[in-house]
Amino acid sequence: MAHKNKQNYSPYKARKEKAGISLNQPTQKPKRDFRPERIYEIEEANDRFADIFRNHQFECSHEERRKLAHFYYLLMKNQEHQNFTRLLKLKDVAIKHFIDSLVITEMVDIKFPLIDVGTGPGFPGIPLKIRFPKEKILLGEGVQKRVEFLKVVREELKLENLDIIGRNINEHFVYPVQSVITRAVEDIPNTLRNVLSCLQEGGAVYFMKGPGVDPEIKMAQELSEYYKLEKDISYTLKHTENHRRLVVYRKIKNAPLPEDPDEEVE
Repeated sequence: MAHKNKQNYSPYKARKEKAGISLNQPTQKPKRDFRPERIYEIEEANDRFADIFRNHQFECSHEERRKLAHFYYLLMKNQEHQNFTRLLKLKDVAIKHFIDSLVITEMVDIKFPLIDVGTGPGFPGIPLKIRFPKEKILLGEGVQKRVEFLKVVREELKLENLDIIGRNINEHFVYPVQSVITRAVEDIPNTLRNVLSCLQEGGAVYFMKGPGVDPEIKMAQELSEYYKLEKDISYTLKHTENHRRLVVYRKIKNAPLPEDPDEEVE
């Protein structure tokens, strides 16, 4: 039979009290520092991107690469106090932001105007705008600090024909577009509903997703009156273990427009 601890002595409590840790307060994990250890100047970033892109068999013109380097510099400078991304190393930004945003142009023929829904600090919309400088692109983002950053990027990189929509895109947004793209975490059915009023019949929605997207595809069957699943492409970023899925829906039927449509384009 076990003996009771009559003195109610706890070695665990004793160690905590000796260390000055209160047992009534939950132990807090240290906050992660989202500031980059090093920020490369534009020219050096450009040179390093050239090596990275070549090693990963990614085609990119000199003009595109230099603008991506400039974008990287602005992103990291603002990252110090805005916390826009978890990717802080130049190589990670090059592969997981820039190559990831642009590689789909090798798989599909994107039509314009294009809207990037939930673009955050500009992915994939800004790299796509750099690749297609003359085409009409809209960036939809509801967080104001990101909207202000996107305006700075547009001015600094001299990006023309780029509209910034400072709000979340929903069914009341009716600006006509031929394509929708998103890397945001919102699930497929919600995005399809939110762009139903702005996407033209025959237009496409491009979802840049991870490999485990099958449950979302299954849920999206409830919208089969308006969309059909056209492509589901599994791929890996070259010379990495980063697995991706590009899921493409084609709009086959228009829905009634909302009673109170609105647009906020800057």
